[in-house]
Amino acid sequence: MARFDLPNATLLVVQGDITAQPVDALVNAANTHLLLGGGVAGAIARKGGPQIQAQCDAFVASHGPVETGAAALTGAGFPPMRWVVHAVGPVAGSVDSDTFVRLLTSAVRAALRLADQAGARSIALPAISAGSFGGDLATCTRIIAVTARNALQRTANIREIRLCALDRSVAQGFIAALG
Repeated sequence: MARFDLPNATLLVVQGDITAQPVDALVNAANTHLLLGGGVAGAIARKGGPQIQAQCDAFVASHGPVETGAAALTGAGFPPMRWVVHAVGPVAGSVDSDTFVRLLTSAVRAALRLADQAGARSIALPAISAGSFGGDLATCTRIIAVTARNALQRTANIREIRLCALDRSVAQGFIAALG
């Protein structure tokens, strides 16, 4: 849908199934217990099978719930993807607007940092905290797009970020934030 070329990296806005993207890693808009239910998490569970939920359960059993604003890394279970990064964004109404922005920015940064440290060269991100978490679409897409663009200046391995949207309004939000 849209391509933004940066020095040594590319930021793409695409409309479609995040689990079908040709990337090394994808970001799951996760809850603190990494329970794969609906939305992106449900699509990941359907595509990757029960072993992904088992990895999530093992992570939580070993490390405890993932804090809001943080992320966790598991295997993907379906090629070509190697990793799923579970980013826990804030739920709208659970915090004030400044804290919402801070936590969503932190979740995106944490997800990109984990994927970069794992060696991912490409990653797909959804509209974290929008959808079932109730965040304002324009706010969420702006924070995610700007944070992703800024992160590409500091990543050692990631050279492509795909901002994925199932519907046109989300894609347009990403494009507006980057335009």
